[in-house]
Amino acid sequence: MRTLTVNLGDRSYPIHLGEGLLPRVGELLRQAGCGEKVGIVTDPSVARLYLQAVEDGLSRSGFRATSVLVPEGEEHKNLNSLSAIYDRLVGERFERGSCIVALGGGVVGDLAGFAAATFLRGVSYAQVPTTLLAQVDSAIGGKTAIDLPEGKNLVGAFHQPRLVYSDISILQDLPLESLRQGLSEAIKYGVIQSERFFRLFETSHRGILKRDPMLLQKIVETCSRMKARIVEQDEYDRKKKRMILNYGHTLGHALEAVDIRIGHGNAISVGMLLEADIAEGLGLLPGEAANRLEHLLKKIGLPTTVSQLYNHRRWTVARILEAERYDKKFVHGRNRYVLPMRIGKVVVKEGIPYSLIRHVLKDRLT
Repeated sequence: MRTLTVNLGDRSYPIHLGEGLLPRVGELLRQAGCGEKVGIVTDPSVARLYLQAVEDGLSRSGFRATSVLVPEGEEHKNLNSLSAIYDRLVGERFERGSCIVALGGGVVGDLAGFAAATFLRGVSYAQVPTTLLAQVDSAIGGKTAIDLPEGKNLVGAFHQPRLVYSDISILQDLPLESLRQGLSEAIKYGVIQSERFFRLFETSHRGILKRDPMLLQKIVETCSRMKARIVEQDEYDRKKKRMILNYGHTLGHALEAVDIRIGHGNAISVGMLLEADIAEGLGLLPGEAANRLEHLLKKIGLPTTVSQLYNHRRWTVARILEAERYDKKFVHGRNRYVLPMRIGKVVVKEGIPYSLIRHVLKDRLT
């Protein structure tokens, strides 16, 4: 087992990663000082595969576990699911010393984290991510949220977990589509910070798609370390340091707001290319760098145009731009984008001309 640390003073916590770790979650929660009652928030698919192992591990360590199942899918990351979690916690008489475990992907992690942030004005929680996307990104950093009809993550709170527990062996069970979507978020880290890491995907994409354990461990560990260092510099997203993690997300989230069923990783794949097109249009990014990113995403099997996303007949430039206006990164009514200058370096820009945004959307609409 490898352990990294997110250094945030009294809110610091470990990221444990390795293979075959799931049965030890109770042991590590006990070391972290969690109270006797533990609420496991998960979804039906994850529960069928892993809930028993987690419950057994918690029981061996002396915990009393209660499971709360929420519906699968981003469309259920809402007030109804949150209310169901609250109802179960109240019914089981959870206290301030109790703990919540988020066992699942990004939707479960966001829901469980927000419930932990707000129930009894805040209880401890642990992230046990079961998707690549959650292991490399969403489980780390303390951002918790639910969606509103107007857009993603519009209601949320910063609430750091007590620990993150990434069992790499779980990734062998992922559907290929889910693996690819996680790789989209991982590739983002190469674009924003490390050309060398980006090259790993270019040279090893076949082995990655075949789920080579050493490659998957390297990807999760590298992304976790990058995310930890960025969060340490800008925990509450008040500076531009943490904002670079939003590369591909301004238009990616707008695409999800139009049709939430497309999948986060798919949206970020297209969002990264749209925002690379904007950077190229502003003269910030050489065309060969944008082509390099598009070529890699195609090799992974990710979408590169809006029309490749689910239910494409819903897509229009006007609908996407309307959704983009609800993005949380707007400042004084001005849009704000993370734009690549080369592979490994990005810059934050405000007030991008809408004529350019419309142009790149139209180009990638079909």
